[in-house]
Amino acid sequence: METRPLPALDRNISAVGVGTWQLGTDWGEVTADDATATLQAALDAGVTFIDTADVYGDGRSERFVGAFATAHPDAGLTIATKMGRRVEQLPENYTRDAFLAWNDRSRRNLGVDTIDLVQLHCPPSEVISAERTWDWLEEMVADGRIRAYGVSVETCAQALDAMRRPGCASVQIILNVFRRKPLEQVLPTAQATSTAIIARVPLASGLLSGRYTADTTFPASDHRNYNRDGSAFDIGETFSGVPFDVGVKAAQEFTALCRELGPAGASPAQVALRWILDQPGVTTVIPGARNAEQARANAAAAALEPLSEQLHAALADLYDRRIRAHVHDRW
Repeated sequence: METRPLPALDRNISAVGVGTWQLGTDWGEVTADDATATLQAALDAGVTFIDTADVYGDGRSERFVGAFATAHPDAGLTIATKMGRRVEQLPENYTRDAFLAWNDRSRRNLGVDTIDLVQLHCPPSEVISAERTWDWLEEMVADGRIRAYGVSVETCAQALDAMRRPGCASVQIILNVFRRKPLEQVLPTAQATSTAIIARVPLASGLLSGRYTADTTFPASDHRNYNRDGSAFDIGETFSGVPFDVGVKAAQEFTALCRELGPAGASPAQVALRWILDQPGVTTVIPGARNAEQARANAAAAALEPLSEQLHAALADLYDRRIRAHVHDRW
């Protein structure tokens, strides 16, 4: 497994990590045995970076991750969680007392005194721009509650604002073949400021796996069913904000390009992950996995050779022809 530096923690982390949203409840049911097997398979494949959040299954994901990390104290794991989505998304709800309470809950769930990395979880823009936000996070570092802090964002403008702060260790942002705007300013700024970039939703909620058709359905508890119109949270988190029918057609063309121009034997999902790893400035990509097989396949993407210039050009053209017109300016 390739590793890349996370400067604020003075350590390297795996280029492919694992996201654990799916170990909560918003991707359908995942049993405790499946959760443990998924994390174990990822670790066995060289994954050392695990991303979770306090709202994934109302703490279920954090508890799975915490128990797993406790059982593997010498594995060199870096655990990142997120906070801030337990309240209505109004700037006045982001207070010092709330930060401390959220952090206390996450530390209990994870079973640690100090969390490696805490990220604000897609907060309102006003929270990112407020000086007090960063003062409170610095205080949490000084008090030994967290080792470093960052922010998970919805927009490139939010990412650029966060990276103006010298203490901001990381920015987590949606980046994939169907979401390319971060390439323009966010990744170059991250390189200039030594900010780690954590790429999330790398498979566009599974579209880029090549497994879906226009007739594919999802369980009622799966956000790919109930959030297509953005009624539950930012629509950009579901299929990268691309209408499902548009995304399916583009993904079919993506799959064909992978077979024609991609590395021999690589799946569309692995090509999609390798595309992200090819982008200068990316620290780690955090695909989710619901089982051990998916975790192993995701990790294997790091061993692929960089994609050819021909394939990169073809994927840029695919985006321009099929996707760009459907992507909101804010993304």
